[in-house]
Amino acid sequence: MKSAVTDYFDEQRSELESWRHELHRHPELAYKEFRTADFIAERLQAFGYQPVRGIGGTGLVATLDRGDGPSIALRTDMDALPILEEADVPYASETEGVMHACGHDGHMTMLLAAARYLKEHDGPAGKVHFIFQPAEEGEAGARAMIQDGLFRDFNIDEVYGLHNWPGLDTGVFAARTGPQMAAFDVFEIALHGQGSHAAMPHKGQDVLSAAASLQMQLQNIVSRSMDPLDAGVVSVTQIQGGDTWNVLPAHAVLRGCTRHLSEATQNLIERRMQEICDGIASSFALEVNLHYDRRYPATVNTHQETTMALQAARETTGTDALADELPSMASEDFSFMLGEKPGCFIWLGTGLPDPGCVLHSPSYRFNDDVLTTGASYWVNLAQRRLSAVSA
Repeated sequence: MKSAVTDYFDEQRSELESWRHELHRHPELAYKEFRTADFIAERLQAFGYQPVRGIGGTGLVATLDRGDGPSIALRTDMDALPILEEADVPYASETEGVMHACGHDGHMTMLLAAARYLKEHDGPAGKVHFIFQPAEEGEAGARAMIQDGLFRDFNIDEVYGLHNWPGLDTGVFAARTGPQMAAFDVFEIALHGQGSHAAMPHKGQDVLSAAASLQMQLQNIVSRSMDPLDAGVVSVTQIQGGDTWNVLPAHAVLRGCTRHLSEATQNLIERRMQEICDGIASSFALEVNLHYDRRYPATVNTHQETTMALQAARETTGTDALADELPSMASEDFSFMLGEKPGCFIWLGTGLPDPGCVLHSPSYRFNDDVLTTGASYWVNLAQRRLSAVSA
């Protein structure tokens, strides 16, 4: 059974869709969300807010202040991806090679709608901060906002995030205490040796053979060095070396990423990668240099806040609309905020996967049916959380 709040948003569905479609037409990459920030700020001002802009670059925060009480934050992401859109929709991206392929346009719409509702309706004492964050897609906009004073300048007790999730039935929520999404690291391994004519390989050092052996050995980290009950991924996504048919190159590069749910697993993966690189260097008489960059930590939900978020989700859509999902090995920079404050990151299902709803696909299509559900969830969460802490 839907809540009264959802009924309110159902009446505004066409307007919410128009916001989402306008944002979709004009996607912007990380730290370049200037038009997007203007769009958000104009509507927040029309609702009666005074948004603070320029936090972490293009980020902004608006605050609903109802006096003394708890202070919570609701966060959405703003940036798009460098992907050429292939979806056949009338509101397709008008920026060549850039599209909202992860649903951030929908996320912004949900939070804007919730901000308007909460401004128009009475509620418990306290503060709700609406965070519109830039640069989630690999550029750590959450960290940039924190470094720019987000938690120093805004007195925030708890922080909450939401992401659409293809693979869950439409309107179904999922969150768990503990790791919800994996940490994300990247690596580059450079191999240097002596090039040679392909007809005389004995006169050089074959960096391509070494790269092939290295790639295979890296896969053994997860299968042979880790506890089978732990979660980890090591993916080589690039191998580059050589540019002609009859020359064995002197240099090759492997690049890729790793995923893991705990710092112990992260440490193990990095250590084993270095040991394997050292072994390859010795075996092939090459110079092998590993550069390992720790990017995003794991997204770890706290118990009390996750319980409250799931209660708000249940209030929004009913008891049958909660799923017990395993963690995802995808990553999310909301993890930086959860490293500073307690909170919860929740998924909102948008339907079973097909070529049109897979995240980061050129044919990705956000499911507008969940706009009212997500907006209602934000309202229910804010009201429930302030009431619970105020009691």
